[in-house]
Amino acid sequence: MLKIRAVAAIVAVLGMAAPAWAQDSALNSGDTAWVLAATCLVLLMTIPGLALFYGGLVRKKNVLSTLMQSFAACCLVTLLWVAVGYSLAFSGQGALIGDGAKIFLMGVGKDSLTGTIPEVLFMVFQMTFAIITPAVVCGAFADRMKFSSLLVFLGAWVLLVYAPVAHWVWGGGFLMQMGLLDFAGGTVVEINSGVAGLVAAFMLGKRRGFPQEPMPPHNLILSVTGASLLWVGWLGFNGGSALAANGTAAVALANTQVAGAAGALAWLAMEWKIHQRPSVLGIISGAVAGLVAITPACAFVSPLGAIAIGLLAGLCCFYAATSLKRRFGYDDSLDVFGVHGIGGIVGTLGIGVFAAADWGGTSGLIEGNAGQLLVQAFGCVVVAVWCAIVSYGLLIAIEKTMGLRVSREVEIEGLDLNLHGEVVP
Repeated sequence: MLKIRAVAAIVAVLGMAAPAWAQDSALNSGDTAWVLAATCLVLLMTIPGLALFYGGLVRKKNVLSTLMQSFAACCLVTLLWVAVGYSLAFSGQGALIGDGAKIFLMGVGKDSLTGTIPEVLFMVFQMTFAIITPAVVCGAFADRMKFSSLLVFLGAWVLLVYAPVAHWVWGGGFLMQMGLLDFAGGTVVEINSGVAGLVAAFMLGKRRGFPQEPMPPHNLILSVTGASLLWVGWLGFNGGSALAANGTAAVALANTQVAGAAGALAWLAMEWKIHQRPSVLGIISGAVAGLVAITPACAFVSPLGAIAIGLLAGLCCFYAATSLKRRFGYDDSLDVFGVHGIGGIVGTLGIGVFAAADWGGTSGLIEGNAGQLLVQAFGCVVVAVWCAIVSYGLLIAIEKTMGLRVSREVEIEGLDLNLHGEVVP
């Protein structure tokens, strides 16, 4: 009886974070309106937000190919999600994967509900998360991957890595059953994309000339515009994950804002101290780091906890994007692992430390619950290992069949002209 009550308590807490399979009896128009708006905000994060953010960071000869990657990821993942991805992630409550009952949205109708919103809306909201995650991965191998190979990798990766992990964490899988807390994607989105990016960076090798040849961003105006769109979109990314217009959504939104600001200032302070000047690239990178880190924790911590997580993310991600990358000698072009991977780990572990019962319904280490930190750490390890193994396997298979990297001549002349026949004037 005690075990049954414990499981029921866990499900009650997690229902706030992942109500994918909870069914209420009536549609709520306010909740529906909020999630409709949040869905648009999250899509805005990929196109044009991430596309502009990444596009400004690469060299001019590769800006169109970088924009193309985000746009193509949106199109490809949209159709894969409808066909099979949503069913793998959110049908059934098996420990490892969905039961396939909703392939091609079978059984999903206009009147079917997820909680108090239409299920088709929930499907599209989750689709926008599935879209941005592989698009983020592309930043790690910017300037050097074949476009055809990229499409194959991203499509297979969404189905073999993203969808299973989404099921484990949000769809009733084994990590959710263990009590892992991840409100909006610290494991599913951030650790997944960061680890996949790191593996890809090692597999493809360094850009030609890196690190001897300077490779500064070609247009920071584009990157600041993209980062600004990402920040605004992140309010829907996290706040919308409540799937309701309620206090949980408000807390998530507030914590997202303050953590982004804290991350930006922490990165800026470190850069100012070490390099004697604050940079535009530094402040936008720190803001993204803070936003990444608060993603899993935004509905479980107080605003003070969110500030602490944002500050830690700014410091840790700065170190990872500078010292760690130099120490291990990998070329993660746009610091996908340094910002998203490390930031996702900071935020996921941060729940285990800073979770506050008065704000999110559960306690962390500071309030005497050390067990939650252990569960969070286990979740980080499991997701990172699965992502690394499958990503490596996919890249090896593609390398042996199609090849991964463009030729030396194409890379030197630029991907825009050689892969797409277009250039920026």
